[in-house]
Amino acid sequence: MSRILVVDDKELMRDAVSTMLTRAGWSVLGAGDGQAALDAIRTQRPSVVLTDLKMPSMSGLDLLQEIRRLDEHLPVILMTAYATVQTAVEAMKLGAYDYITKPFEGRELVQTVVRAMERAELLRENEVLKSSAGHPQAQATAAATDGSMPLLVGASVTMQTLKQQITRIAPSQSTCLIVGESGAGKEVVAQTLHTMSTRAAAPILALNCAALSSTLLESELFGHERGAFTGADRQRKGRFELADGGTLLLDEITEIPPHLQAKLLRVLQEQAFERVGSSTTQHTDVRVIATTNRDLRQAVADGDFRQDLYFRLNVLPIEVPPLRARLDDIGLLCEHFMKRLAEMHGGHIARFSEQAITLMQHYNWPGNVRELYNVCERARILGYGDVIEADVISPWLCSPCLPAPQTHPHTAEAMPGTHQQWAQSPSGPNTMHQGAPVDHGIPIVVRKAAGTNGASYAATTLVDPKPGTEHGDNTAIDAVGRTLEEIEREIIVATLKRNNSHRQKTAEELGIGVRTLGLKLRKWKDLRLVSQDL
Repeated sequence: MSRILVVDDKELMRDAVSTMLTRAGWSVLGAGDGQAALDAIRTQRPSVVLTDLKMPSMSGLDLLQEIRRLDEHLPVILMTAYATVQTAVEAMKLGAYDYITKPFEGRELVQTVVRAMERAELLRENEVLKSSAGHPQAQATAAATDGSMPLLVGASVTMQTLKQQITRIAPSQSTCLIVGESGAGKEVVAQTLHTMSTRAAAPILALNCAALSSTLLESELFGHERGAFTGADRQRKGRFELADGGTLLLDEITEIPPHLQAKLLRVLQEQAFERVGSSTTQHTDVRVIATTNRDLRQAVADGDFRQDLYFRLNVLPIEVPPLRARLDDIGLLCEHFMKRLAEMHGGHIARFSEQAITLMQHYNWPGNVRELYNVCERARILGYGDVIEADVISPWLCSPCLPAPQTHPHTAEAMPGTHQQWAQSPSGPNTMHQGAPVDHGIPIVVRKAAGTNGASYAATTLVDPKPGTEHGDNTAIDAVGRTLEEIEREIIVATLKRNNSHRQKTAEELGIGVRTLGLKLRKWKDLRLVSQDL
């Protein structure tokens, strides 16, 4: 079972973080100082370490250095109330996976830990692939010959086509652009490309371009000299330098700001760059693999992305299909995920019934493979026995698997277990029933529908009433299959439209401040999640 080690000299903070993680289904260890943490790592072998930055005897950065001597790949997440560029640069240099700023919400913490675990799992699988045949390139050659790609699960025609494309592209030294929806498996494809390439013996380094500020991103890519900016107290090598001879994965490439796009273009063309604060040219031999879930051609047309950089990246394009395009692979994916979860958490290997697999094959999977993994993990942790039936997972699947409703089809994920509390409709499939109102006068509607195996299940909808009628024309926001942030965005946008974009009225009606509303809208506009007219 996965263990999380929480290190903090303040007992209240340590207990609060431990409680959040325990509720998420993990086993949690606690340590009050750095030495106790090192002892726990040696004896308990945790999967992730969360440590406070400021502690009396041994700071979080000092502890991170000691952890790296014990385990090169153990993910370490720093918790700090004093986040600065200096501490972030130092933490990344020493090998921290991420840092999280206090105060933080439980959901933010859990998501960070999940990403750290997934990253560590990919690194471990990559190490196994490189060593399993005695020589890294031997494994790559064998995979290219027999078509076996352990990281890519699926036997559908769509996946076979993707594997053939990867086999042709992997030996090349040219830049590769991987496009696809969020959660479809772009990073797994990148890992497979590297493992099957002639660079398999060298490292593959990854950088999430969306997670760093402009200043920090430039330093991470190209490195910096001592004194290049405030907090740069020593020279530091960037990812292009560290990945020399190997592969550099640039995740969410569209988030790179314009002035760095020009520097990136030069590296791709000339394999040369300068560290921040230096005029000395550094040379590197790196294969770049970039990923994005956005339409880069549209980004070029909008002026957000350089056209010449787009053409330089798009030498070898790969489109990763969404899960809904390879529904025949769901059975194999579930089997693979359940085996992995049994290894992580211990115990037996659970499986889904045929009816459950059929139900999942009639679902649209907006969250793609990542959403399927979450369903498997939820069923495994909540302990529904050796065989998981369709009626267990049906409430976790949102409305695309149902007959199309007459209302607006926005969806959000239901919490596990809530299906047992939802109302049952006496009127047959696809009937609507009014429930008790929730906050801000937005009522709940429960819709009962028939599953593919004949079982019935319910889906919850948030209804936005229009003025002038008791419930108006019931413009609905389905509440099964989306995150809370997405539900919040839909409700805010619907309320704004009802109030003709009057922010003061909208804020008062929703019970939030006008400034808070404005900040949320600005963020969503920057991410192109809402209309610029709001």
